[in-house]
Amino acid sequence: MNALRLLPFVLLLAPAGAAVGDWPQFRGPAGNGVADGVEPPPESWSESGAVDWTADVPGEGWSAPVVAGDNVLLTAAVPTEADAYRFEVICYALQDGAERWRRVAFEQTPREPKHGDNTFASETPAADDERVFAYFGMNGLVCYTLGGDLVWKKDLGAYPMDNDWGTSSSPALADGRLFLQIDNEQESFLVALDAATGDELWRAQRPNERSNWSSPIVWKNSRGTEVVAGGKTVRSYDAASGREIWSMEIGGRSSASPSAVGDVLYVGSENRTQRGGTPGGLFAVGAGASGEIDVTDPDAAAQGLVWANTSGAVGIASPLVYHGQIYVPERRGGVLRAHDAQTGEETFRTRLPGGGVFWASPIAIGDRVYVTDERGKTFVLAPGPEREILQTSALPGRFWSTPAVADGALLFRSQDKLYCVRTP
Repeated sequence: MNALRLLPFVLLLAPAGAAVGDWPQFRGPAGNGVADGVEPPPESWSESGAVDWTADVPGEGWSAPVVAGDNVLLTAAVPTEADAYRFEVICYALQDGAERWRRVAFEQTPREPKHGDNTFASETPAADDERVFAYFGMNGLVCYTLGGDLVWKKDLGAYPMDNDWGTSSSPALADGRLFLQIDNEQESFLVALDAATGDELWRAQRPNERSNWSSPIVWKNSRGTEVVAGGKTVRSYDAASGREIWSMEIGGRSSASPSAVGDVLYVGSENRTQRGGTPGGLFAVGAGASGEIDVTDPDAAAQGLVWANTSGAVGIASPLVYHGQIYVPERRGGVLRAHDAQTGEETFRTRLPGGGVFWASPIAIGDRVYVTDERGKTFVLAPGPEREILQTSALPGRFWSTPAVADGALLFRSQDKLYCVRTP
């Protein structure tokens, strides 16, 4: 379906308080994996070349690092005695990787179980120019200053997850508000908190929504500011009030997060047909959408649907929209797919040489697209409708975390290391 003319693109703004060049939350300033206005990192690297520094990371965690000024911040869950954990927030110096401070936010037995491949620190923190916000799923939320002083703590409840798989939805930060999507098997909701105090500003119940692992994004478009949460039914909320603006049932399960470029938002769901579910798909919605959008209705453009590709299911990694293409790393087989952002039509599907499972989301810097697989192999591609691999580089370890960007540098987190790859 290609029933609605694409609306003019407008600039997506960074979260209030984020400095130019910061990477303050999951998938960067706008939550879409795109780094603007920074010096590009090197195109190739290895353990013996272009790795500027390496830091040890304790315990476990798939949370991605974030960058606020000259601070690199991440979370970890460190096992202790009797099945308890220390839930830690750690700050490293961007210049050399030296540990600046480490704080134990909570020390307790986890309140809900997790899958063996998941961790109790899979949510990426968010930061502004004063504070860092770390959500440890059902175990609690904490806020520190960038100097490591406690500001506030919050308990948002503990709820069962599908198959005891655990959680991974990262907070989104914008305009002094922190947004958390807490989808589960009991009581799914989206909540907005005052970033300075932790006070609840509004809460929106998410009816008939069960466990999801995607993160919400704040979509600033020409018609207003929306918070969009993926799921079997994608829903958009007014950022100031929590009022639902539009909804769109797309089926499947949601692990990948939405992406937005100006006045168009892109969202997808997984193919669950092997488990008796729906085939998922890839969809585009325009600014000004309202009401219930039926993706099967030929007249859905009137509600805001731009196009629907019901065979374009996404994987775990969040799609990257860049230079007119939507890059979709499939979950297995080292397969990368691209779609035309204006029509949703597939432009290429290719197996990246030696590529493995993709958990980390792709990112874009300058005229380069970076796609990292579980085994630490990063493919650097030229953006466009044809596959053009420029370089392939590798680091040792297991990589589920999405890389972070700093000026002239990339930050990769493995299961036990933090690597800084920097332009000399």
